[in-house]
Amino acid sequence: QVQVVQSGGGLVQPGGSLRLSCAASGSIFSIYAMDWYRQAPGKQHESVAGISNVGGTHYADSVKGRFTVSRDLAKKTVNLQMNSLKPEDTAVYYCNVVINSPRIANYWGQGTQVTVSS
Repeated sequence: QVQVVQSGGGLVQPGGSLRLSCAASGSIFSIYAMDWYRQAPGKQHESVAGISNVGGTHYADSVKGRFTVSRDLAKKTVNLQMNSLKPEDTAVYYCNVVINSPRIANYWGQGTQVTVSS
């Protein structure tokens, strides 16, 4: 049984910072990609950032230079450091981890609310 649990998030003023974390546990042979997505009210689910099994990263244009994704494979965690937050970053954030356990599948975190407001 594989579990993916998120932590972090909350309410922050514009220009502030938040850190999201996501931890995978259970019967895990290996981890491939680890990604962050978000969904704002009335908007489509969108990819925010991700890191591959070899450490390559990608970011949505809207967060480049402000967000940083990192991982610790030994701890099976992925983090999203969010700086210079804007009201338009307000959304529910989800982590997605591609895990071999032994079959390869996507596992989603429970979602975390991030609200950027003064």
